[in-house]
Amino acid sequence: MSAPASAANLQAVRAWFEESFRTRWEMGASVSIWQHGREVLSLSHGHCDRARTRVWDENTLAPVWSATKGPAAVCCLLALEEAGIPLDCPVSEVWPEFVGGGKSNVAFIHLLTHTAGLCALDVRTPIYNYEAVVEALERQHPLWEPGMRQGYHARTFGFLLDEVVRRLAETESLGEYFREVFGSPMALDFWIGLPSAQWERVSPVYPGKISISNSDQPFINAFNTAGSLTQRTFTSPFGLNAVNDFNQSEMWARGYASMGGVGSAHGLAKFYSMLAQGGRWNDTQIIPESIVQCLEQTLTQENDAVLLTPIAFSAGMMQDPLNEDPESDGGKLRQLYGPSRRAFGHPGAGGSLAFADPENGIGFAYVMNQMEVGALPGERVQGLVKALYGV
Repeated sequence: MSAPASAANLQAVRAWFEESFRTRWEMGASVSIWQHGREVLSLSHGHCDRARTRVWDENTLAPVWSATKGPAAVCCLLALEEAGIPLDCPVSEVWPEFVGGGKSNVAFIHLLTHTAGLCALDVRTPIYNYEAVVEALERQHPLWEPGMRQGYHARTFGFLLDEVVRRLAETESLGEYFREVFGSPMALDFWIGLPSAQWERVSPVYPGKISISNSDQPFINAFNTAGSLTQRTFTSPFGLNAVNDFNQSEMWARGYASMGGVGSAHGLAKFYSMLAQGGRWNDTQIIPESIVQCLEQTLTQENDAVLLTPIAFSAGMMQDPLNEDPESDGGKLRQLYGPSRRAFGHPGAGGSLAFADPENGIGFAYVMNQMEVGALPGERVQGLVKALYGV
């Protein structure tokens, strides 16, 4: 393995990126890589549409789906830190109505690690009605004993964190809090609730045609099985189930904290670069270093009950799971976030990915408009990460 972000490795990233447009179905995409607070590579290529009438460039924005969850988690952690509330505190201390359905023992740590048992709602609730979703979450019985099982909260995660931030920070939404604390001070080209002045910059996204990996098959089968926990999770609350729904300006503007973020690779990577620098940006401590340390620490790892593959979580971020076989070397099962065990980030449906590697000072983001099918990003971005680290 060669030094991360060396000149040779960055050239390998460029070569893989360019090849993806010839042989890996890429339509329009960007990758941004930062090291020690400086952007060392920025690539943008392709088109925003299949007819090739709009060129994709470095100013193009795209919906990034669940890659929104990383910035949302940092917002929640900072709001808790500023209020002096520890992660093991019951959620009901901040949100009294949350105790409905026997949830008095659900703590913030359970929300952030997807172990709260609230990944699917028993009551059919429209995703467009924020108040109705919050009320449904208040009444919902956990699907398992909190902390005893891990199941990815694909949609409810954002509503849970949004309501917590609204109550703690007395703000109108998590997206507004993000803009005030991070987006504006850091001039980030990323929004959770996109203003109308930015709409013309957004590329539509296109549904995936192929699954890149055979390991995705259990997830794909469950996703298409009526009544499965996986399908229930990805349709709770209901609505916004077609890819084309994410090409509507109304969706961009609403700022869904689970999957409604819109931005550029440059903007996302810049955010993660700040995290890779211990929370510092331009000599300003944007967030306490203790929060970054929290993001680095693996808190749970299981064969996820929703994604049906081994997943590790810190407080709101995904990490690469380790091989737990006693006869193994204990290394990573996959390297979506590079070889460092301290690295963390979050993928988005279809292939987008953003992460921080504090050990090597790296912030990384990749966004695109031609989606893949599967639970985790495929070879287009995996190849970029491997090239970055020379593995």
